[in-house]
Amino acid sequence: MTHDQYIEWRSSEDSSTLIMGILNVTPDSFSDGGEFISIESAIKHALEMEKEGAHIIDIGGESSRPGADPVSVEEEIERVVPVIKKIRAQSDIMISIDTTKALVAIEAIKAGASMVNDISGMTFDEKMIDVVKEFNVPIVIMHMKGSPKTMQTDPVYHNLIQEIQHYFEERISYAKSHQIKKDQIILDPGIGFGKTVEDNFILIRDMRHFTELGCPVLVGPSRKSFIGRTLDLPENDRLEGTAAAVTASVMNGAKIIRVHDVKEMSRVIKISEKVTPNIV
Repeated sequence: MTHDQYIEWRSSEDSSTLIMGILNVTPDSFSDGGEFISIESAIKHALEMEKEGAHIIDIGGESSRPGADPVSVEEEIERVVPVIKKIRAQSDIMISIDTTKALVAIEAIKAGASMVNDISGMTFDEKMIDVVKEFNVPIVIMHMKGSPKTMQTDPVYHNLIQEIQHYFEERISYAKSHQIKKDQIILDPGIGFGKTVEDNFILIRDMRHFTELGCPVLVGPSRKSFIGRTLDLPENDRLEGTAAAVTASVMNGAKIIRVHDVKEMSRVIKISEKVTPNIV
């Protein structure tokens, strides 16, 4: 999928589910840290994911796993920009930059990215809103309680769904007040980001509360700890649990699914769409 095709998908009545393939060019991400740290391995994996059915490649240069330490702007740029340039030279697939830093987003977009995935919902860097406006790119606004360093330290909500819904409403209003069009906005409830195991299941089950806000909802359950703790399995043995979470997410209204296992989840999504009301 090219950027123009994404815009066409967003503005049409097309109800197909998009797959965002995960490409972490980090040494310490929770599932694939260090696996694609070299430019060559990263490019190969990105092109493989495109062939397997990914519509978007989401490239991150800073781990957001629980307890992760931040990295400098310079290091993050050094990790992601060469990979984006090389992928763009070989493919016109839509590339998303997974960052909370405006300067990283700028350099990534100049290199060929055309979407920003900000786990802080544009709260960590006040200049991110200007980047989204200037380059007119889609922005993924995710909900997170705290920061990656602290988010899993006893997260507590008075009313999980209402609090996240209010957060999204505030973020949408903030974006629109800065001339960001609503059709640029994607919402991500932040599975695993400051949530208990039970919270994550509730988010998937009650996702319709977020789809009613009028923006596509992105969900990233892939290999996460709520699956591992429920099934008592390590990161790389959570395929079936991920498949079940993806199926439920699609059936409850998610329009973009962020995953590691693109080939397998593309098959899961195809079947999920067939049995979901109002999806053709």
